[in-house]
Amino acid sequence: MFRQVKRRTAGRRNFEESNNKKLDYDLPKLYSCRLSFYDLPPTREITLEEFEKWAIDRLKILIEIESCNARSKSLKEIESSIRGLLLKYLPLSENQNIEERMKDHYSHYILRLVFCRTEELRKKFIKNETILFKVRYNSLQPREQQEFIELNKYKLSSWEYVTPQEKSELFDKLFASSYLMLKSHFLSGGENLTYDEVKQHVLIKENFIKLPFEKITNLVGTRSIYLHNGYGYLPTSLQLNLLSIEFQENLSLQLMKTFQTIPRLEEDDRLLPLLNNLSKSFSSFKYDTEMDPALISDINATSITSNSISKHFPLCAKHLQNNLIANSHLKYGGRQQLGLFLKGIGLNVDEAIKYWSHQFTKGGSMTVDTFNKEYKYNIRHQYGLEGARINYKPWDCSTILSKPRPNKNEYHGCPYRDFSIDKLVSSLNSMGINDQQELNSIVDDVGRHDYTIACTRVFELTHKSQIKNSQDSHINHPNLYFDRSRLLERGQNKEA
Repeated sequence: MFRQVKRRTAGRRNFEESNNKKLDYDLPKLYSCRLSFYDLPPTREITLEEFEKWAIDRLKILIEIESCNARSKSLKEIESSIRGLLLKYLPLSENQNIEERMKDHYSHYILRLVFCRTEELRKKFIKNETILFKVRYNSLQPREQQEFIELNKYKLSSWEYVTPQEKSELFDKLFASSYLMLKSHFLSGGENLTYDEVKQHVLIKENFIKLPFEKITNLVGTRSIYLHNGYGYLPTSLQLNLLSIEFQENLSLQLMKTFQTIPRLEEDDRLLPLLNNLSKSFSSFKYDTEMDPALISDINATSITSNSISKHFPLCAKHLQNNLIANSHLKYGGRQQLGLFLKGIGLNVDEAIKYWSHQFTKGGSMTVDTFNKEYKYNIRHQYGLEGARINYKPWDCSTILSKPRPNKNEYHGCPYRDFSIDKLVSSLNSMGINDQQELNSIVDDVGRHDYTIACTRVFELTHKSQIKNSQDSHINHPNLYFDRSRLLERGQNKEA
């Protein structure tokens, strides 16, 4: 899949092309359909740069699916949330674009290497890849859906379509068992059919798939299939449920096989660091804090304490700034976290020095000279103007959560992790979240240590009137929270 470097290294297995029995496939035939069960491993060479970029692009989509799923979004809402991400990072156009389909194929297999290592990672990967599979199946034209089933007949050998005679004999029972699911299916597609209209549709247009009972145990609990003589019957318009079960079972088996081959990769010092970094977290990617000049024109030492700007701060930044104003001081961890956040929203170095100088000296406990001697260097260092002159980036949520928890009189960290439940609920109330059911959902996320999902849920609830058509996405960076909040406000003001 990736290019072997032709070198001989002591203590490492050396690969020779003459001994490498390498499968190769006809790419147009392999990628004839936009949807795939990913049965055949990729064999073409790719660069390490492609290896990393393709994996990261796919993982960004799985992160969003994971977040949507944790917030109990429907499949329809998930489709809406990830549509833009799919077009940006993993497009699959109808015309047979080999490069797009190669990227999809390879990125899936690369992430198998990442998420095969523990049972928890395997479960997450299977769940999110299955949802992606469903989203993509629903995006196919009916003709493409049928072509996909025809291409994969060998995997669906247990499927048997009932004969017209058998359908006629069992019709009343088949319809009674599937009516509610079909009704829900039509509603999700925007059709509100009456009982008689659904019945007429089933009688004339619908066929049924007959499968052995053991193949559909996952669907029995829904009470939406008819069981008879050891077989289950499911309407063909709901065959996505069967396909997703097949996809899950196949992927689960393949992940275990991948896990068994992982020791062979221990010899490759190029791939292991990449795989280890990717497997650390579903939300470990940094938000690109490249600033839009239009969004930072009003950011200065005075405005960032005003409600018009600070109302867009996430809870962690609000907590830091409130305590800085109240105490005229922050310890090192808090100064680093808040200082880099403010840098990320567009506060330049001169305005940053004014801001920190005013806050530290306004209470009279510190002189301007003391501030300049003890703290000014640190601020300039954050902006890459002192020391090693590194242009430090604002901390993302993963970095914040990796830092030690705050001690007494320290205010850095993540409030969703570090606050007591009472203090967290009180803070959420002050942000306008008072509904008990909504508060319980956030507390449940915190209880599962899903801190970024809790923050994302808070963003949705506090911007409910501005977010349209579920076009939101997972919050994994304080500056992403701020930027998205300001963009939503500007969009609303333009409409007004």
